[in-house]
Amino acid sequence: MRKNYYALVGGVLLFFISLVSQATDVDSTAIYQAKIDSIENSLKYQHGTIKLEGGIGEVTIPTGFKYLDPKQAEYVLTDLWGNPKQSTLGLIVPENQGVLGDKAWAFNIQYDEMGYVKDDDADDIDYEELLEEMQNDIVEASKERVAQGYEPIKLVGWANKPFYDEDRKILHWAKEIKFGDEEVNTLNYNVRVLGRKGVLVLNAIGSMQELPVINKNIDKVLNIVQFSDGYKYSDFNPDVDEVAAYTVGGLVAGKVLAKVGILAFVGKFFKIIAVAVIGGVSALWKWLTGRRKDDTELATATDETPTSEA
Repeated sequence: MRKNYYALVGGVLLFFISLVSQATDVDSTAIYQAKIDSIENSLKYQHGTIKLEGGIGEVTIPTGFKYLDPKQAEYVLTDLWGNPKQSTLGLIVPENQGVLGDKAWAFNIQYDEMGYVKDDDADDIDYEELLEEMQNDIVEASKERVAQGYEPIKLVGWANKPFYDEDRKILHWAKEIKFGDEEVNTLNYNVRVLGRKGVLVLNAIGSMQELPVINKNIDKVLNIVQFSDGYKYSDFNPDVDEVAAYTVGGLVAGKVLAKVGILAFVGKFFKIIAVAVIGGVSALWKWLTGRRKDDTELATATDETPTSEA
């Protein structure tokens, strides 16, 4: 009789867990979306012409895009997207998207005061050979990331081969990168605008699925940078200005890659949320099944020692 009773109790518990699980899924989805909406609504975007910190110049936000200032950009890159902390001059985000959508992408703005970059090697670079060297370098960089608690990275190859616009002094290229065991590879679309004292960096971060839309919009972004007087490439004075240790080829594979780093896509944020939700359901299951285990042990004991106290 007791065995039938506990079998019935077990069945009721399983039924209850099923109902709770369904309710939890609904509640979790609502909580999840509410959290995302709350974060998105807290961000204050700007439009028009933005003066960059340090007086180096300004960027004119093109039609179809919006801008996040450095403080908010750092919050998105570090806290939401899970990247190592680094300097940023802001993010340029598509107008009709937020930073937490499943198709989110953005341009991160940075400045590297590395000196005047000579461009006389631009036509002589073997980019396939350079790619192989970069892949080997990133193997070593990946070890350092793992030691710091981040997942390993792998440079899969060019998403777009490097191209240098000599007239506008703009270099751009795109890399396909794999983070850990992520199913969707990350896209890093790099733009470097050469100036007198360094280069302005525009680094597009998204998934490989966003490559077509980024390619469609890249021309808008290439023309947004305007260096201040004294910072323009044409203002270079060989008598007083520092010449960078890197030329155009070095920009693709050298100091900027090491200093700026490789940024991960927004998918990390969703993993954190999902793990938290699953963890909550798992805790509930363990609590309920643990109670059931205690009842079963009690039933076994009472079967072996049938006393009135039991």
